[in-house]
Amino acid sequence: MSLSDFEPKKKTRKSSQSRSAMRRRLQRRDRRIHNLQSEMDDLREKIQRLENCLSDMVSKFEIARINGAMQSSLTQTTSELPIQRERPLPGHQFCLTSIALSIELAKRVGFRAAADAMQILFDMLNIDMKVPSHDAIEQWTLRLGVASMKNPFKEGQRVLWMADHSSQIGKERLLLIVGVALDDLPPPDQTLTFENMKVLAVVPGQSWKKEDVEREYLKLANEIGAPVYLLSDGASELREPAQTLEKDGQPTIVLGDLKHHAANVLEKEVGRCTRFQSFMTEVGLTRNRIQQTELDQFSPPTLRTKSRFMNLAPLFTWSMMVLYHLKTPGSGSRIGISVERMEAKLGWLREYADDLRRWNQCQEVIDHSLSVINRQGLHARTGELVDQSLSEQNSNWRNEDSSATRIGVQLIDWIEQSSRNLQAGERAWLSTEILESLFGRFKQMERQHSKGGLTRLIAALPTLCLRVTPGKVREGFLRVDCKATQKWITDSLGHTLTARRNAAYREAKTANHAISTV
Repeated sequence: MSLSDFEPKKKTRKSSQSRSAMRRRLQRRDRRIHNLQSEMDDLREKIQRLENCLSDMVSKFEIARINGAMQSSLTQTTSELPIQRERPLPGHQFCLTSIALSIELAKRVGFRAAADAMQILFDMLNIDMKVPSHDAIEQWTLRLGVASMKNPFKEGQRVLWMADHSSQIGKERLLLIVGVALDDLPPPDQTLTFENMKVLAVVPGQSWKKEDVEREYLKLANEIGAPVYLLSDGASELREPAQTLEKDGQPTIVLGDLKHHAANVLEKEVGRCTRFQSFMTEVGLTRNRIQQTELDQFSPPTLRTKSRFMNLAPLFTWSMMVLYHLKTPGSGSRIGISVERMEAKLGWLREYADDLRRWNQCQEVIDHSLSVINRQGLHARTGELVDQSLSEQNSNWRNEDSSATRIGVQLIDWIEQSSRNLQAGERAWLSTEILESLFGRFKQMERQHSKGGLTRLIAALPTLCLRVTPGKVREGFLRVDCKATQKWITDSLGHTLTARRNAAYREAKTANHAISTV
């Protein structure tokens, strides 16, 4: 056998060895790749854990930084509050800012609550300061109220007075005179606010005849000068005495209140018809029938016996609401109420549906007219603006033969007649609604005393027209001291119901004590 016969076998063996070596190298490479991949996955997990840990550390650091900044700011603010650095007012234990703050709080929440609110505020802000007592806050408020009625206007200012009186228990009535400088009237499209007004006189009395009112008008005019205009409701005892006043040789112009005039017009147009009178009778009977029953959510609103035609809007709104539910048996408010029960107690309203639609139109005319007056005041174009407002609601309103049309025409004529009394280019006012709001705010301040007759708190009424500041407190306290405040209260109140009641108790207590010692 020749040598060439063995050569292929050698090549085959070498090739087989080469392939085996390659497989081993590939296997080692795969194991190495697998190991590297595992190590990489481990590193990724470690990196993720480190990133999460770092994020948590950053968050905690940011929270700590914010808390530290807030604490530092709070500490700095608390230590640098002006109210703490301010010195007490001479003769007082408290600074002007504390006094002004307490009076502003008392106007809104009462004297006792004001002291409590200040204590809570100081505790929350870590303010180490003494809180004034409710008696001190009341005395400050009375003193500032009396002071604010001294020299309310600059010399030569043209002023409008508003006059009204409020009834308390018994015969006591409070005459309130408020003044507004014509230059301080709000611009058009803005309403009159308490801060635009200044209380000029607060006079309690048991009898307010024309001569009594005239005496107070003249007394006030001698002190501060007569007004250019005097605005009041239709009460003759308030209007007629103003004829004795004059400003710069010209008689004071007397203006009426649109709301009272509109109520009189509404009463003549609607209130005297038998349909309306029978409707009001049914309303009163319905209130008694359904109160404290499953129908009490449909009970009519309580009506004021005085000035009823000034407050009919809630009644008309109630009527339209009930008519809706009568026509809608599936309404949510009727759940649990049978159809028979609903019809028996409230079905009578269906007979007045057409009347209510007409009466409601009359009320809408009045409401739109009042809205224009309360936003525009009285000037040469006020009647025209009221006409435009009514036309926006109903472009054909003047051509209709309806109660609403007749009321609208009468109101516009009355407004235009009032505006002709103004001097050229001048604005005035034709609504005393803000006085009603002022009386309401005062009754809130009186709280339980509002039902016990007039008290010394009448001296605080003028503060309701003030935005109390430290500067105003300083000025007021310089003008009026505690003795002058007490003298004003004593002279003004005299023998009020509260004073007479306390005297009756003292007399009985003294007599009983004398009997028991015998």
